[in-house]
Amino acid sequence: MAGERAVGLVRELQSAAGGRLPPFRAEELRQALEEMRTLYERNQADVSEAKSGRTDLIFLIRFRHCCLLRNQRCIVAYLYDRLLRIRALRWEYGSILPNAIQFHMAAEEVEWFNRYKKSLATYMRSVGGEEGLDLTQDMKPPKSLYIEVRCLRDYGEFEIDDGTTVLLKKNSQHFLPRWKCEQLIRQGVLEHILS
Repeated sequence: MAGERAVGLVRELQSAAGGRLPPFRAEELRQALEEMRTLYERNQADVSEAKSGRTDLIFLIRFRHCCLLRNQRCIVAYLYDRLLRIRALRWEYGSILPNAIQFHMAAEEVEWFNRYKKSLATYMRSVGGEEGLDLTQDMKPPKSLYIEVRCLRDYGEFEIDDGTTVLLKKNSQHFLPRWKCEQLIRQGVLEHILS
């Protein structure tokens, strides 16, 4: 049946649960493109015959043309959906993807991912002043601007934007601005105390 290979690519993506990235199917894609080339060549031959008076071929030409358009839509949908999933992986995993995910990507997709992460990094450096703005920092909006933290090790004095200095000693608890604490939480100096 015409178009089954291209539809199979879309079905596979649809069955991949939760935005998971299935392996890139280069062979199936190649076969779908080869089918399109064959349909196009047969149409070209039949069009030249139809011009010479064989009007009975017009229906067949239109059918093949519809098959070509369907294959094209399926292939573009397959590739575009994969790019959207890869873009979402950048926001979920950061700039370095796990090997298990990279294994499922084509070389062109890895190249696209690298260009996307460089573009995103350039943009983040260009906004937000001299330090830049890390758009990946708060993927979900915080419920409050201040959080309660416990100091896990002696750190010394810590200055907040308003000029106040806080002495961070082991086991001391503080109520500080979230955005100032996040880096220290990642470094293991502070831990967020959940109520």
